[in-house]
Amino acid sequence: MIYENTIHETLGIRTVELSPDRVVIEMDVGPIVHQPMGLLHGGASAVIAESAASMGAYVSVDTETQFAVGIDLNISHLRAMRSGTLRATAAPIRKGRAIHVWGVDLQDEAGKMIAVARCTLAVRSWNDLKE
Repeated sequence: MIYENTIHETLGIRTVELSPDRVVIEMDVGPIVHQPMGLLHGGASAVIAESAASMGAYVSVDTETQFAVGIDLNISHLRAMRSGTLRATAAPIRKGRAIHVWGVDLQDEAGKMIAVARCTLAVRSWNDLKE
């Protein structure tokens, strides 16, 4: 997958594992992803959660004719984080022909749960982009 000039590159998101059944990506937590109180911004957590789910859905479809795009994201922030490595681990809950649902756990390097998310993605045809 190409991440040049994307939010992945901007936030320094790294791919650790990528398969149709499991995705693991990481991001360093520091000032670039902080909110004003010096904590991990919820929007940054949402970015890494949706990215993990989207990557998994994408490698699960026929990429010659299809792609997956997020249509709903629910995230619960469980614990604050100031610094370190944030790891997102995504796994499919349901992979249908038109809709995928993925669960994503966000943990710090000690394995403490920072957030949990569920992302729903629509499977679309590349031809849809021509309309």
